[in-house]
Amino acid sequence: MNSLWDEKDAQPLADDPLALRVYSSRLLGQEPSLVLHGGGNTSVKADAVNLFGETESLIYVKGSGWDLATIEKAGFAPVRLDVLLKMARLPSLSDTDMVTAQRAAMLDPYAPNPSVEAILHAIIPFAFVDHTHADAVVTISNTPDGEARLQEIYGEQVLILPYIMPGFVLAKQVFAMTASVNWSQLQGIVLLGHGIFTFADSARESYERMISLVSQAERFLAEYAKPPVADAVAQPVNSLQLAAVRAAVSQVRGGPVLAQIDNSAIVAGFAGRDDVAEVATRGPLTPDHVIRTKRTPLLLGDDDEPAAVVAAYGEAYRTYFERHCTPGLRCLDQAPRWGLWADRGAIAFGTTVSECTIIADIGRHTMQAIAQAESLGGWQALPEQDIFELEYWELEQAKLKKGGSAPEFRGRIALVTGAASGIGEACVHALLAHGAVVAALDINPAVTTMFDSASVFGVVCDMTDAGCVQQAVDACVRHFGGLDIVISNAGCFPLSHHIERMPADIWQQSMELNLTSHQRLLQYATPYLKLGIEPAVVIMASKNVPAPGPGAAAYSVAKAGLTQLARVAALELGGDGIRVNVLHPNAVFDTAIWSEEVLVKRAASYGLSVEAYKKNNVLGCEVTSRHVAEMACAMAGPLFACTTGAQLPLDGGNDRVI
Repeated sequence: MNSLWDEKDAQPLADDPLALRVYSSRLLGQEPSLVLHGGGNTSVKADAVNLFGETESLIYVKGSGWDLATIEKAGFAPVRLDVLLKMARLPSLSDTDMVTAQRAAMLDPYAPNPSVEAILHAIIPFAFVDHTHADAVVTISNTPDGEARLQEIYGEQVLILPYIMPGFVLAKQVFAMTASVNWSQLQGIVLLGHGIFTFADSARESYERMISLVSQAERFLAEYAKPPVADAVAQPVNSLQLAAVRAAVSQVRGGPVLAQIDNSAIVAGFAGRDDVAEVATRGPLTPDHVIRTKRTPLLLGDDDEPAAVVAAYGEAYRTYFERHCTPGLRCLDQAPRWGLWADRGAIAFGTTVSECTIIADIGRHTMQAIAQAESLGGWQALPEQDIFELEYWELEQAKLKKGGSAPEFRGRIALVTGAASGIGEACVHALLAHGAVVAALDINPAVTTMFDSASVFGVVCDMTDAGCVQQAVDACVRHFGGLDIVISNAGCFPLSHHIERMPADIWQQSMELNLTSHQRLLQYATPYLKLGIEPAVVIMASKNVPAPGPGAAAYSVAKAGLTQLARVAALELGGDGIRVNVLHPNAVFDTAIWSEEVLVKRAASYGLSVEAYKKNNVLGCEVTSRHVAEMACAMAGPLFACTTGAQLPLDGGNDRVI
């Protein structure tokens, strides 16, 4: 590991300790093998003048909820140092009371809660303190002779302490064990099974001590540990089986989740280990990971029935809880957060893409550590009781009581066709706003880049090509894990032609895109919708179904057929809990089909000017793509939970529909 310190960047910050603290914290945060997604914490001690002109000694410590990779000054909580030092001398203190006391000692009441390790930072008598969960250090720690190996690596320059749970008891232990320590002879502290601290009176020295000590551990692993197998070839993923796993996990969790699979060579190789069921279930890399991943992953074999395997996982988790629970604890949901699928890879189960990404990253780091530790004599995670105590920490239980509402579509997976413009594009944005992830399909290649969100999976798809449609649906499932909502929107409005002069290709084009493509989409999506969570289909038809206009036979007939298709689908799929409803928009002028040429011709067919044609409804209002999109979301949501086969106009009260 190399130092990223750049004196040209640091020098302008020399007179501002907190600015330097931000700078070096970010250097640590951008290295995943040191900290992952909010892990680790840093601090700096400095004086500040209060409201009364008095100088106070403060410690600025990383605040809860901030990530070192992106932290700013506002992410550090300013706490009165003397209060924290007094707290360290208390004989006992609950972590809940500790958090309250730390908050009461803050100079700024609007700052985030200080780290639960703030007292530990305070008792280390140096200006800058850095703490990481360095993979290399913890990997060595989690072996049978881990403490002896670390002592061999570091000698007297590092104090090695046994694992104890974070919070007041950890601070109290370090306070007692360092009472007679000559701090000037130490460069760091290793907490077995947890991580490493470094410290100094300069930001650079503390940071570079961290890099140096972790590099020593990395060199040890490079010399004595075998790297993970990287030449495995992942077996193909069965999309229907993946959707079934996701459905089972969602049921046990009590709400929809995504199921994102990583089938890279290293991950697939680990999942294919002969001893994977034994080594992968010993516990997490560090105890704090249990909050994200639970203690063990789900294990899936080729012939396993997903519902049975997930149910068995849930029963085992309940037994684990009952084995260690104490009065007043509330059992968390029993669903896995990640799984290992034999020879295929790892699956992350989360309600958002961000949660899945975090779980997947932690899983990859854990697998690498296990593989290396096994070659050093065996992977040895902390005892189950220690993991349970952190998973059911009083501070974590307090978060459950606060609760909070989630967006109604969080964890649900939607597919939208014709997504690169007009109503389809508006539907993508509306679904995102309601918390869904979206596979956005369109023939326009821009669909792959136009949505700046990891929650959108853009797929180029010609909806008139059956093979392309099938591949797109399959790609959606493999990307997100399943399918819950389909908004079948793709279509075109041919130029006006009276029946007697209708070109054959115009008629065929309309039938193919406005009718047949929707049938194919339903055909390919239905097996996955049957495994979906509150599955719903919204068909985008037209006001031309109940009120056709002259010169629009190709369009009106196709949309009428589409409406009839939806009615039959509602009958056929209702037994599987799949709702199918129809929207009939009229005159949505902010869509691509309403070119100036089309507008002129349609207005002329009614003997109206373009402006009069645009306002030709009872309410005299303009119906926009956003209105249609919000109604599509409503139809896919709980408001229409008991409705199927319905047809709803969105037309401002068009008199020909009424």
